[in-house]
Amino acid sequence: MEVREAIETRRSVRAFKSDPIPADVMNKILQTASASPSYTNSQPWEIMVVSGKKRDELAAKLLALAKAKTPTAADLPQPKVWPAAIDARVHDHGARRLDALGVARDDVAGREKLRLMNFEFYGAPCALFLFMDASLGEWSIFDVGLFTENLILAAHSLGVGSCLQASVTSYAAQIKKFLGMEESKKLVIGVAMGYPDEKAPLNSYRSVKRTANEFTVWYE
Repeated sequence: MEVREAIETRRSVRAFKSDPIPADVMNKILQTASASPSYTNSQPWEIMVVSGKKRDELAAKLLALAKAKTPTAADLPQPKVWPAAIDARVHDHGARRLDALGVARDDVAGREKLRLMNFEFYGAPCALFLFMDASLGEWSIFDVGLFTENLILAAHSLGVGSCLQASVTSYAAQIKKFLGMEESKKLVIGVAMGYPDEKAPLNSYRSVKRTANEFTVWYE
C-alpha cells in the first residue's frame, strides 16, 4: 500500500473482530512508527500495549467508571468551547454519525450505549496508551501526534484498523494506576486496535473532510 493510498483510505474503526493481533505484526507497526520525526530527535513517546486478560480487566474497570459517571480528569483536557466554524463541523459530524447508525438525537438510551462502547475499546482486542513525561510541553504533544498518525497508518497498511480514543483518557489516573505507570507521565491518547468487522453498521459511517482549498491560502 502506497503512503497516499494509506492516508486516503484510513478511517476510524468502531467495530472489530475478536482475532488478536499477532505479536510480530504489532511489533512491525510500532517499529515503523518509531521512524517518526520529533523536535531535536527527542522521541518523547512511551507506549503501553494492553491485550488479552489485562485488556478485559481494564475495559471492565473503565466501563464501570463510565457507567457510574465518575468525575473525569484527563491529563489533556478537552476544549470546553470551540471557535464557531469548528463548532459547526463538530456538531455536524456528531449528527451525521447518529443518522448513519439510526440513532435519534433524542434517543437517550441509544446515545448512552454508543458512549459506553468507548470504554470497552469498541470490542477491539488490543488497546494502546501513549504517554509522555509530564514535564514536557506542547512541542512534545505535537511529536506524540506525529507518532500516533504514523502508528495508525502503519497498522492500516497491514490490515489492522484503529480508533483514536480521547474518551478513555478522561480516566487517566485510574489507567496509570492499573498499568503501573508513574504519575509523572501524561496520558496523551488511547488507541483501540484490531481487525475491522466490515459488516458492522458502526463501520459504515465516513466523516466528511474539507477540501484543500477550504483550508489553504496561496501566495505567489
